[in-house]
Amino acid sequence: MSGICGLWDLRGAALPPDPLAPVMARLRRRGPDGAEVWQDGAVALGHASLVTTPEAALERLPLRHADTGCVITADARLDNRDVLLTALGLDRAGGVIGDGALILQAYLRWGEDCVNHLLGDFAFAIRDPRRNAVFCARDHMGMRQLIYTHRAGALFAFATDARALVTLETVPKRLNEARVLDFLDGEIEAVDDEVTFFEGVFRLPAAHIMTVDAQGLRLRRYWRLEPGPMLHLSSDAAYAEAFTEVFTEAVRCRLRSPDTPGSMLSGGMDSGSVAVVAADLLAGQGKGPLPTFSGTGSDHGRGETRLIADAMRLPGIAPTAIRHDDLGALLPALRARIDDLDDPFDGHMTMIAGLYATAAQAGVKIMLDGVSGDTAFARGNTLEAAIRQGRGRDILDHARQQGLAQGRRRVFWWILLRAVWGRVVPAEIRQRRHARLTERNERRTVARSLAAPELISKHDLMGRRQAYRRYNFPERLDLPAERASRMTAGYVTVARERYDRIAAAQGFEARDPFCDPRVLQFNLSLPDSQIWRDGHQKFILRSAMAGRLPDAIRWNRIRDHHGGDFTRTVFAASADLGYGEFPRSESVQRFVRDGFETRILRQNGDCDLDIWEEIVFLGAWLKLFDD
Repeated sequence: MSGICGLWDLRGAALPPDPLAPVMARLRRRGPDGAEVWQDGAVALGHASLVTTPEAALERLPLRHADTGCVITADARLDNRDVLLTALGLDRAGGVIGDGALILQAYLRWGEDCVNHLLGDFAFAIRDPRRNAVFCARDHMGMRQLIYTHRAGALFAFATDARALVTLETVPKRLNEARVLDFLDGEIEAVDDEVTFFEGVFRLPAAHIMTVDAQGLRLRRYWRLEPGPMLHLSSDAAYAEAFTEVFTEAVRCRLRSPDTPGSMLSGGMDSGSVAVVAADLLAGQGKGPLPTFSGTGSDHGRGETRLIADAMRLPGIAPTAIRHDDLGALLPALRARIDDLDDPFDGHMTMIAGLYATAAQAGVKIMLDGVSGDTAFARGNTLEAAIRQGRGRDILDHARQQGLAQGRRRVFWWILLRAVWGRVVPAEIRQRRHARLTERNERRTVARSLAAPELISKHDLMGRRQAYRRYNFPERLDLPAERASRMTAGYVTVARERYDRIAAAQGFEARDPFCDPRVLQFNLSLPDSQIWRDGHQKFILRSAMAGRLPDAIRWNRIRDHHGGDFTRTVFAASADLGYGEFPRSESVQRFVRDGFETRILRQNGDCDLDIWEEIVFLGAWLKLFDD
């Protein structure tokens, strides 16, 4: 994960010397292995390098193509290099060809359609003097970021992160108050695919390309996960074998590194599956063991603590555990990160920051994870589909499985009652009633919001919550299309963006095999019986991991997480973060509801830390605007 940036004076005026200096200074933590800037007249491109592939060690970006004058800067890892080298006639060229050079050659061959030939994690920009244009693209799932600003006829600028971009004098650092409202709401981080905390600064959406030229700026989506033929195999074993083949290839691609990568390891199926497959692949290459990093505690009465202990005994790994009740030397850094957040939504990522910091100290530059494991096996609303089609057996099966999953018999009867309601009451009446109930609940949620009424009214919190639902949960899709939508929803992308920003602070790269389009396309072809069975989600993954993960992990239904424990420890150990101690700026006061203190202080005098944390994270980040 390198850092990239660029600036183009659209009026044609020559840029001053070293115009990207402040952006590059901020990006150096993303790319500590070297920095280069290319500049020609009104255009400059920059690259801060993090060497995470063997080829990257020998590639210098930005790279200029001598014959055409096209120049690329890229933050990329391509997973189909061999296919591209052959298609481009470069497989016998000799020498090392980096991923940036491959993308540039693909662009020279296929133009803007080059993205249809790329597989991997990438964000890049190409200056094409032949068209007097800049062409940008972002990967299918948004694993890499590209933030930009554009003023027609005046300026175009971009960078890997927003805070770096607004260091440019030509990019005004103005607060987007609507995004503050999103943060205080607490549920609508993924309200859309472009918004940032800075006015006039936008995210290039995942799976999109962008062209900037004299005519303006144009965005186009180049990929969408589409349902295909359903996969029909003879047995569970056959399904597990087919999945293992696809998943193993996705993990293999993400092991490409000049050094041994690491892996997150919780007590769950997703990170455990990634770790065992990665460890086996490394062992097959005569490498290893795989360094793993786990956030845990000392209370073995908690299920997650026990399961992590089981996971840490997996063969082929070198485990490291970080306990939230014994952070030791990590505490100062975890406290300091609160004062330097890239984004207020990153505040709660304390455990991830601690794991990344520990891995970086151990010399690890790459961390595999299974963050998107749940969404990669999204089911959609199978019950609603069964009700619409009157499939009684499927309704009974859904009720039984939900009852097993939640361990409550009443869930079974509630689902049957809902099914009867769905069959007896006309759809139009049900939809009107659902709309009324949704609106009532939304109004109650807005009324309880921590945000000031003036902020809620000015930026229409009800409208933003509705936009969030439309964007992430579109209605009236058939079941396969709904599953595809859930697998690639906005909340998947913003989660990956948070991990990217936390990794950047350590000069680190995060890789998630569950975000591989090949894995998603395969999962989308599965029958529901391979996704959900006997109250267990991700049945095919559990089946594929037989004999590789302990059964206690494979068949566990308890969902637990130590993440919040790490944040609470940092607050408890930091006297300056206590209620009444942390300074609350006037900007925070004007954004939150009068009398919010009564919601923070409980009757026994204790502080509601969940609310107080929000105030602290926002207040710390808003200090950016104090100068």
